[in-house]
Amino acid sequence: MKAATMKPNLRNQQRVDVVSDIVIEKPDGCQLTCKISNLSRTGVMVSCNQETAGQLIPHLKAPAPGDWVSVKARFSVPVVTTQSVSILANGNIVHLRRTAKDEFQLGIQFADFEGNGLDYVDRYVRQLLASTCKPA
Repeated sequence: MKAATMKPNLRNQQRVDVVSDIVIEKPDGCQLTCKISNLSRTGVMVSCNQETAGQLIPHLKAPAPGDWVSVKARFSVPVVTTQSVSILANGNIVHLRRTAKDEFQLGIQFADFEGNGLDYVDRYVRQLLASTCKPA
């Protein structure tokens, strides 16, 4: 019997499952809306259809290390229950995988944030991790 293998965490940060919209802007200014699958302090995994993935990554060819696709990402995270803040981050698409016939996941590694974006993302991720780690 084979031992179960764990998938390496490519971001070296704990991820939290999040379902929210994210707008990805290409260097030419084209903006595309996708869905966030999970989020960490250093990156985000987004889901999109084949057409959108093809617009972000030519020929749907997974980016080679160092040959990443530069993008801007805009999404919101709650700072309190009734108020959200908009996060703007520069990053690189470093991962691509097909998960279904018309569904792809793209991994975006954050390079830098505008304003206090990193602090807000960090706080939000810590809050979600704390709420999922409470004993029953």
